Amino acid sequence: MGNAETMNEMLRELIAIAARHAHGRRTRTAIPRVTIGRSEIPSPPLPELCQPTALFVLQGAKSVLLGDRTLRYEAGSYFVYAVETPATSQLIEASAACPYLAIGFALDVGSIATLLIDHEPAVGGDGFVTCLADDDLLDAWRRMLRLLDRPAEISVLAPMIEREILFRLLQGPQGGKLHQLARADGRLSRIRRATAWIRTHYNEPIEVRQLADLAHMSNAAFHRHFKAATAMSPIQYQKQVRLLEARHLLIAQPGNAARVAFEVGYESASQFTREYARQFGLPPARDAARLLARGEVAALEVD
Repeated sequence: MGNAETMNEMLRELIAIAARHAHGRRTRTAIPRVTIGRSEIPSPPLPELCQPTALFVLQGAKSVLLGDRTLRYEAGSYFVYAVETPATSQLIEASAACPYLAIGFALDVGSIATLLIDHEPAVGGDGFVTCLADDDLLDAWRRMLRLLDRPAEISVLAPMIEREILFRLLQGPQGGKLHQLARADGRLSRIRRATAWIRTHYNEPIEVRQLADLAHMSNAAFHRHFKAATAMSPIQYQKQVRLLEARHLLIAQPGNAARVAFEVGYESASQFTREYARQFGLPPARDAARLLARGEVAALEVD
């Protein structure tokens, strides 16, 4: 059997297993850190906060806007989100006959770090390009998802296969990102300290010099590495986090948009309304009402 035929056979089996075990738009499986995304309809652009995750699309297609960069996922491709990143995702190929299906694999930094003791990762390339999974990675994922049909084996075998998947990711074209993430002194690890501070203090004035100090970098190096990790500046990152938090507040507590504006750190309610409408397509109150009316609140979750 040829290499392409082998890949197609593995992908078909992965699709079949994922379809059997997907319940709703996002399913947390019995395997730790593994979720399945499924949709029978394309989606409008949906802002979200992507967690450190490897996302592997099995069927359908998806585009993701990260700052000024656009990712396109086709069937069999994956991408590693090494830091928490505001993004706008859109399902562009999904139908009842051929649903969008994807596996989300939350990254465990400690597990990656233990692998680095014995194995050097591949040299990373462009940080914002999806990659096709090779035979070895597909095979590891196939064996991992087969455990959903044999749940009694998950506790014993899943940790071993997870370690293999991380190893395959480290050896792949995005392995350099995982290396930087897991090293305490790696630049991505240091950028994560800054992004964590922004998410915790999103409603406060931002001091880039303070963030650079937190990351133990010069101002110039911090700006460069922050943009390389998130495709946006620290100020843009904070604005995205503020708007996402405002959207959640408006849905949880419908009411005064001006109050929400000040709560998330805006000094001008009119500026908040303009930026919110630019980001989500409608003014705050109308956007929240639309989401609640259409039952789209679950769509705010990360795939």
